[in-house]
Amino acid sequence: MKRIVFAALAFLAFEGAARAQDVAAGEKVFIKCKACHQIGETAKNAVGPELNGLIGRHSGAVDGFNYSAGMKNSNLQWTEENLSEYLKSPKQKVPGNKMAFVGLNKPEDIANVLAYLKQFGPDGKKAP
Repeated sequence: MKRIVFAALAFLAFEGAARAQDVAAGEKVFIKCKACHQIGETAKNAVGPELNGLIGRHSGAVDGFNYSAGMKNSNLQWTEENLSEYLKSPKQKVPGNKMAFVGLNKPEDIANVLAYLKQFGPDGKKAP
């Protein structure tokens, strides 16, 4: 009986971890972001800056985009942790930013969109 319970718990843990890193689900969540942001080889700044190579870059760093004072002065590096907090509540993480998006409520949506974003390098190409 203990083995069955352990196996079931292990499966659920694996299933949760797999779901937390679901690129395809992240692409679906990213549809909410597409109204303002572009990503990929042809991405350009729009209402928001293009998001190629986002993980690891500093806030306010995309050439040609007119950032708010709040974002320029936030001095953040977009780690997964900082970006997760920002995606949950943009106005709380970076007061004075001009992003109108209220945030993502579900932790799995945040994890999935991060998985989607991580695959794009600074040149917009997907990592192999």
